[in-house]
Amino acid sequence: MLTMPSQPTMEAIHAAIMTIHQQWMASFRQGDAAGIAALYAEAGQLLPTYSATICGRAAIQAFWQGCIDMGIGTMQRTPREVDCLIETINDVGEYRFLDHQNRVLDVGKYVVIWKWQQGLWQIQRDIWTSSLPSG
Repeated sequence: MLTMPSQPTMEAIHAAIMTIHQQWMASFRQGDAAGIAALYAEAGQLLPTYSATICGRAAIQAFWQGCIDMGIGTMQRTPREVDCLIETINDVGEYRFLDHQNRVLDVGKYVVIWKWQQGLWQIQRDIWTSSLPSG
């Protein structure tokens, strides 16, 4: 099992989070909902717009598979702020959902709370809201 450095630098933390975001986005592009879900903590939560909280890795996998099945081809995440609080990271940024022809389906903002668990950073909470007008 990996151990977190006692004094990780913000650069190292940011690099680790960026690597995981890249894995997340690559899994999404490949239609690999299981690969996406594996990046979440076993008891992780999604808090999507217009939906109840989705709890647990299996339910998270089913949610993302539904998004893939409905034609979302890509989700891009761009972290804007990353703050480390010992074994917790707050990650605030912007996202874009694209279809398979790279047409924008949605844009908005997100907050991801990361926890150091089982030797790696895992997504504990994931919430996002659209910046597009409703209706």
